[in-house]
Amino acid sequence: MSILLSGKTRVVVQGMTGKEGAKAARAMMDYHTEVVCGVTPKKGGQEVEGKPIFNSVSESLQRFPEINTSAVYVPPFAVKDAVMEAINNNIQLINIMAERVPLKDVAYFLAAAKEKNISVVGPSSLGMIAPGIGRIGVVGGTLVEEIFKPGSIGIISRSGGMTNELSWQVRKAGLGQSTVVHVGGDLLMGTTYADLLRLFEKDEQTKAVIIFGEHGGGYEFEIIDVIKQKRFTKPLAIYIGGKFANLFPEGMNIGHAGAIVGRGQGAAEKETALRSVGVMIAERYEDLVELIKSYV
Repeated sequence: MSILLSGKTRVVVQGMTGKEGAKAARAMMDYHTEVVCGVTPKKGGQEVEGKPIFNSVSESLQRFPEINTSAVYVPPFAVKDAVMEAINNNIQLINIMAERVPLKDVAYFLAAAKEKNISVVGPSSLGMIAPGIGRIGVVGGTLVEEIFKPGSIGIISRSGGMTNELSWQVRKAGLGQSTVVHVGGDLLMGTTYADLLRLFEKDEQTKAVIIFGEHGGGYEFEIIDVIKQKRFTKPLAIYIGGKFANLFPEGMNIGHAGAIVGRGQGAAEKETALRSVGVMIAERYEDLVELIKSYV
């Protein structure tokens, strides 16, 4: 099994006529994923990578009612409208790859998605992959077969580059991944660590989870509540990047928007709190696989 993705995943690419959208569509199709069509306003009737383009999501659903997933590759200013269109048409999984989406837009569509129990991954996500089943986005690039193989370790990462690196570390250790998700690096995260851990808890294939977190934001603290509530009981190891950040002034933005550090929410505070509920803490990201491999 896997989380979020399955053999029944059917994808519409919003923004498929753009360079990145077309590239991602081909990457997904090349890795077992059923991309059925694309959507770009005013460009309906075209074809990209052999798939039809429609003017709207509702129009695409009339032709392909089986669509249940959207990959969003539109410019930042158009993301809100694109995501709201997917939400209003009850697309159950929306993966947003666009970066620099206005914060107020993200807050708006995340609230709308929550009301309808729709999963939004991103913004600023590379995507996700269930090895051997499919991928959304370009996770793994052209080396996807070398990096990923089916296995029992779930991976969650705030960093796009580390999504691939951690997966490669797992593969080098002779292990495999169940599902790998790049949640994105923005200040507001659609699907959080806690959301994914609850899904991994229900997934029989997943025996343990590793997370690449960061010094900024407060999403790591939600993990503690999930564990205390026994809604996640499997082995968990985490590396929190950016420990050098305590040398900088409070509130300083180091990197992407999600890297802003609030009072009492730095790497050290997160590690102490997570360790108190039994989470294994890696001093180096390379240690994550070593910490977890005896459990799988």
